Amino acid sequence: MKYIFFIFVFISWSIKAQVSIKIDATAEKKAISPYLYGRNNSLSTDPGKVLNINWTMLKDAGITFFRESGGNNSTKYNWRKKLSSHPDWYNNVYGNDWDVAAKSLISNMPKAQGMWAFQLLGKVAKTNKANFADWDYNKSQWWEGVNQNLAGNGVLNPTGSKAKVEGDINLYLEDWPADSTVGILDHWFKDLALDKNSLTYWNMDNEVEIWNGTHDDVMPVQISAEAFMQKYFEVAKKARAKFPNIKLVGPVTANEWQWYNWPNGISVNGKSYPWLEFFIKRVAEEQKSSGIKLLDVLDIHYYPGSNKVDEVMQYHRVFFDRDYVYPEANGVKTINGGYDNSQTKEYIFGRVNDWLDKYLGTNHGVKLGITESGINISDPNAIAVWYASTLGEFMKNEVEIFTPWSWPVGMWETVHLFSRYNQPFSIKSSSTDETLVSAYPSINASQDSLTVVLVNRSTNSSKTTTVSFNNFVLSGKNATALALKSLPSTETFVSHTQNALSKSNVSIANNTISLTLPALSITSIQLAGKVGQYSAVLGTSTEPESNIKVFPNPFANEFTVDTGTEKFKQIELFDEMGKQVYTQSIANGETVIGVSPKVKSGTYLLKISNDKSLVVKKILAL
Repeated sequence: MKYIFFIFVFISWSIKAQVSIKIDATAEKKAISPYLYGRNNSLSTDPGKVLNINWTMLKDAGITFFRESGGNNSTKYNWRKKLSSHPDWYNNVYGNDWDVAAKSLISNMPKAQGMWAFQLLGKVAKTNKANFADWDYNKSQWWEGVNQNLAGNGVLNPTGSKAKVEGDINLYLEDWPADSTVGILDHWFKDLALDKNSLTYWNMDNEVEIWNGTHDDVMPVQISAEAFMQKYFEVAKKARAKFPNIKLVGPVTANEWQWYNWPNGISVNGKSYPWLEFFIKRVAEEQKSSGIKLLDVLDIHYYPGSNKVDEVMQYHRVFFDRDYVYPEANGVKTINGGYDNSQTKEYIFGRVNDWLDKYLGTNHGVKLGITESGINISDPNAIAVWYASTLGEFMKNEVEIFTPWSWPVGMWETVHLFSRYNQPFSIKSSSTDETLVSAYPSINASQDSLTVVLVNRSTNSSKTTTVSFNNFVLSGKNATALALKSLPSTETFVSHTQNALSKSNVSIANNTISLTLPALSITSIQLAGKVGQYSAVLGTSTEPESNIKVFPNPFANEFTVDTGTEKFKQIELFDEMGKQVYTQSIANGETVIGVSPKVKSGTYLLKISNDKSLVVKKILAL
């Protein structure tokens, strides 16, 4: 008896373990931004090195968006002198030629977008003559004191992170008003005649909430949020005047804590505000008073800290999932003032969309973006799955820009799989085990090609998965599947033709595909067909099928329809694409149907009807 029980439990577990996914080709159709397939720091600002960039790898991987401002190094960039002050390296000033990078990008990848940044701090690099002699000190090796403010004749502290004497900023920096920062637009689009359509997006500086840390030489005490907003508005208005079609991308927040918090808080008329809500509120107010659009993409950075793979596999839920309890929730606990430990659900982009609707109205047109991110794990398969999950969630929620900062093994393969094989429009999907297995389907404009990306986030279990389709009729008996699985620790992506994609065929039966997804894997399936109901007969049976007999089934050249005493008038035979391949009038009783010309082998739908009733039966041709 116990063996029978064991078998029952095993069968029950097997049925329960199977994942069912449903895809609707006509529901929730949304354009996928081509700028999700982006990177940071792909180019060189050294004219002598720009020719050494692996353009073939970038093109073949399908990179479409290049954020090249350099993060913290963008804040003090002097485009006139082509210099930057490096805040993470003594504030030393080095050559940094954005011109050569922009020219090279447009020349080599004219269909891509490049994004650089405006400077809002008010000070930029002036000269390298006052640099700290780091080579003489320790052959330019990293140590805990690299953040000391030593440029400008500072006095070294050999045992800490703060200099004994701070350097004089006037020796290596100069003033940089709003007119100077937006002057790069005239320089690039008039003097250099660069294509402005390839340089539409501009970051509004970088991680402004932590300037008292990253740029404490200029700002030892953080300015108020309102003081920053005035800097933002001045630059944004001047940039829009010079380039009406510009895409302003801000406020470029540093991390989860800064999504909600400005140093020393924000209070208006006795009410406290989270930083991003305040930012959106002030943008809305200034837009209303000025009539000038001041924000096109709301941009954040995200650097979570967990090294637990199971937790990282759920990071994609941080942005829109209103039910996800985030183990690293921190800044969100301050959202209502104070520190409320019961606040554990981030859905930061969901909150942002709520605030945008509240203050700007539902037709605001502001998109979402992440221009820096990095995770704290090393397994290439887990990294690939995290990246795929994040791309998938951004596809279906209309995120505009995604440019991860760090780029470990697994990401080249993933971006290539998505950028090269996905279609331009996201459509609806649902999974019976969304936590571990998700589908990210996309369809083309003519609605005859569909790609389904299946992601298995389980770290140790394969998942038997069935995918069914509504409002899309699959064609053929097989589809091509491309999978990323069991990636090694070394880079495998070389080009579009030399990579780690594993190719296989997936059988199509009854408008359904079934396959087993390996643990920590990504599988992309390319499908042909057309929009429509699989029944293809625009109706369902109205009479009991047991009253109608069709034989033999399968059939070779002919089959018999026996309607008994029922008064049906017509039979119609449809293929899997919904195309009628044969029709004939019938009488009561048995009618022998000789299909001519002979149909190809496969699955067909037989519609037997009169003016008021119909029966639909599946029939196979040999």
